[in-house]
Amino acid sequence: MNLTPLTSQSHNHRILIIDDNPSIHEDFRKILGPADAKLAEELDATEASIFGDHAGASSAQNFRIDSAFQGQEGLEKVRAACAEGAPYAVAFVDVRMPPGWDGIETISRIWKEFPDLQIVICTAYSDYSWDEIAKSVGNTDKMLVLKKPFDNVEVLQMAHALSKKWQLTQMGRKQMEELDALVNQRTAELRAANARLTGEVAERAAAEEALRRSEERFSKAFHSSPVPMAIQRPEGKACLDANISFLELVGASREAVLAGSTTFWADESTPTVLRQELAARHAVRNLGATIRTTSDETREVLVAAENLELGNAPYHLLILQDITDRVRLENELRQAQKMEAVGRLAAGVAHDFNNILTVILGNTSTQLRNPRLDKKLTCSLTQVQRAAERATALTRQLLAYSRKQIIQRRPLALNEVVEQTVAMLRRLIGEHIALDMQLAPDLPPIFADPSNVEQVIMNLALNARDAMPDGGKLTLATTRVEIDKASRARNPESQLGPYICLAVKDTGYGMDAATVGRIFEPFFTTKDPGQGTGMGLATVYGVLKQHGGWIEVDTAPGRGTTIRTFFPLSKEGFVAASAKSESLPTESTPINNTTILVVEDEEMLREFVSEALGTLGYHVLSAANGRDALNVWTEHRDEIDLLLTDVVMPESISGRQLAHTLIQDKPNLKVIFTSGYSSELFGSEFEREKEHLFLAKPYLPDRLAQTVAMHLQSQGAPEFAHANR
Repeated sequence: MNLTPLTSQSHNHRILIIDDNPSIHEDFRKILGPADAKLAEELDATEASIFGDHAGASSAQNFRIDSAFQGQEGLEKVRAACAEGAPYAVAFVDVRMPPGWDGIETISRIWKEFPDLQIVICTAYSDYSWDEIAKSVGNTDKMLVLKKPFDNVEVLQMAHALSKKWQLTQMGRKQMEELDALVNQRTAELRAANARLTGEVAERAAAEEALRRSEERFSKAFHSSPVPMAIQRPEGKACLDANISFLELVGASREAVLAGSTTFWADESTPTVLRQELAARHAVRNLGATIRTTSDETREVLVAAENLELGNAPYHLLILQDITDRVRLENELRQAQKMEAVGRLAAGVAHDFNNILTVILGNTSTQLRNPRLDKKLTCSLTQVQRAAERATALTRQLLAYSRKQIIQRRPLALNEVVEQTVAMLRRLIGEHIALDMQLAPDLPPIFADPSNVEQVIMNLALNARDAMPDGGKLTLATTRVEIDKASRARNPESQLGPYICLAVKDTGYGMDAATVGRIFEPFFTTKDPGQGTGMGLATVYGVLKQHGGWIEVDTAPGRGTTIRTFFPLSKEGFVAASAKSESLPTESTPINNTTILVVEDEEMLREFVSEALGTLGYHVLSAANGRDALNVWTEHRDEIDLLLTDVVMPESISGRQLAHTLIQDKPNLKVIFTSGYSSELFGSEFEREKEHLFLAKPYLPDRLAQTVAMHLQSQGAPEFAHANR
């Protein structure tokens, strides 16, 4: 390897003076300009005393000096010099150069682009210490400090020394580049030689190397694969090998699997089908099967199988895909879709029933007020009224299940509700059942409707009572839980975050998986005919869903049942005071010359309401839908004082849209909404319309009369009147 020797090259005599004082530039030119023989001798003597050399010839040299009077100008000159191919070796920079950059900023900017330039800082002040300069430009060996007034010899020494240093740096860099090039060249030659040798070796052992690599790749892919795989002998018992994923799936040791002492197929026909298909040279794909682990747990899998030959011996390669979680999620999705469909059907049925029940209860109530009514007819009408009231309760349960019931949520202390409900439960469950409460202290409030929570507790407790006819223990427990991602993975219906759990546990019969899959369906019951409606757990399911919670069931035949309900926490940190029920005025005398527009798409109900209000002395106008109501409004706008409208109507104009249109035309118009659904289901904007009333179906004539009278007589903005009857 030949390297160019490090020899002296033409010295770089280019020096840049950056100073705002023109006289300083003249001083530097006198010192570094045409050689002064006496000054050169002093310089030679100083060099000899420092380095111990005695040069034969004078070191007097002329420097090429350029001037810049500001930092910006200096940077431009450094750039221009480099562009010309004749860079500066040394720059003398004054510290103070007002206005513009000072010397420190000038040096920093120059070094960002030209880091090899040697710098001499010239200063006549002591306001910049070396530490301050070092903090600004960094510790470097490319910078010296020259204090004014400066000695001529010192200036020459710095100019010569730093220009030589610059030159040596460039020469060293060039030498290193040449050395790197030689090293790279030699490395390339060695690599080429090594490649040739490797190729020759590979050619001589190509077959052996290919086989070894193939086996190694297969072994690594086989053992590190997350997919369960096993190499099984054709008789279908012992295995040649099995990867870790396969062992984890079946829950057995490698020794047991290889020896064939573990039977992991839940169905004995599965291995028979695999052997037959592979014997016929058919590849098996996506064969559904069930694995039974050593802990007696079953896992659903898809099986793929191939014929495999190793060392001239036949084997079967089994590849399993665990789809247990996917099957569970699919079943849960189907169940959720079924429940949603049933809920929609129940809501529609309940809504229509509420319309019919309003007519039945209203007319029955009106007839029963007649004191001259025949006793037999009175008895018959009373039975009709009772039956209608039972139907009303059933529709409420259907609306609860379909999450369309009326609820009034507020911050609520769950423990207090449980304690109050237990007082009634002790009389209902009987003395043969022990009742235990395990209530966690200091629970934060939940955001729920108190009556709905009581309904949940009662339904779950009575359901548990029926599961323990011979006696047992009923436990009610409350805890605060934090739902994390792992918990949500086990139950997709759950939500992340803090919740309050109310658990109801019994020691009764328990249920199998098929029963659990249907317990929340409306009218599904395991009781004898006439012993239950099958709406208890369905109502619980609907209440929890409407409150933003969910239910989890833990049960097995002979092990009892634990049903856990989860309620969201209240955003407010305190329990709200119990809401006082607002009593409607008993006085329902109509205001003289009052006209009411009744809009109802159900004909019988529209006729009943119109007749009931007309009997009270109101002038009633009616319409079957929103479009008809607009036509009536056009003719009788000035007469109409109150709008009584159903919320959900056909003809693409809802009750809300109709009310909004009419109020735009007549701002002082009174409005009462009515529906078989909850007011909360019609949007947040509907909740903010506090100047209107809401009358829930079914309702009796008295409730209708009181609500209309109260709203007509009101001056302010009353809250919604949630009337059930």
